[in-house]
Amino acid sequence: AWAMAMRLEPADRLGAALKLQLIGKAPAAAGPPSAFVETLFDQYAATFEESLVGKLGYRMPDFLDQAIRSVRPGRFSLAVDLGCGTGLMGERLRPIADRLEGCDISAAMLKQARAKGIYDRLVKADLQDFAFAGPKADLVVAADVFIYVGALEGIVSTVAGMLSEDGLFAFSVETLADGELAGGNGFALRPSRRYAHSQGYVRDVLAASGFSILSLDSTIVRHDRHEPIDGLAVVAGKSSTS
Repeated sequence: AWAMAMRLEPADRLGAALKLQLIGKAPAAAGPPSAFVETLFDQYAATFEESLVGKLGYRMPDFLDQAIRSVRPGRFSLAVDLGCGTGLMGERLRPIADRLEGCDISAAMLKQARAKGIYDRLVKADLQDFAFAGPKADLVVAADVFIYVGALEGIVSTVAGMLSEDGLFAFSVETLADGELAGGNGFALRPSRRYAHSQGYVRDVLAASGFSILSLDSTIVRHDRHEPIDGLAVVAGKSSTS
């Protein structure tokens, strides 16, 4: 059925390719089909905050906000919220950002974020093929976003190019459990069709793009089927040698 879905709709809004990967009937991919992520969040937008915060105990924006303030108290000239969704992270960033920009793959999520009136600019963009042409930012944040990216080398390299010399990069990932690592890549697709990453992989990818880790904390990202989902909250800065 999943193979037929792929033949009928190669863009794969249903995420059939991910199901095939999970049962070993397709090779592991570096990331999910963009059409699947876009469709998922277009459908989810109206109930996103109620479900994620109210039912799943999602607190990552608060956790990253505290981590950023601990590493560097004060204000930021330009903050960019990657995968901004409905603006949960943006609500925390607005008080400390002179200018706040956001991007997301889902037009429906952007509509929810725009209604809050907290962003100076919102752009529809796919983080798997993301380019940023604006002025250098001094803070880039990706809260609970990389679970729908997979391989992080490309986006982390892009963020490095977006940041000013002393800029900060704050983000979260779901973490792999012992024995869960698939294929030695440092990340793996889970039955939830989200990606989890190893701490070692996160460290290696950051170092390769010239980042130094300023804080790294284990936390509970959210709950799923009444089980806590372990993750990391990371704040990194561009190293002097980058």
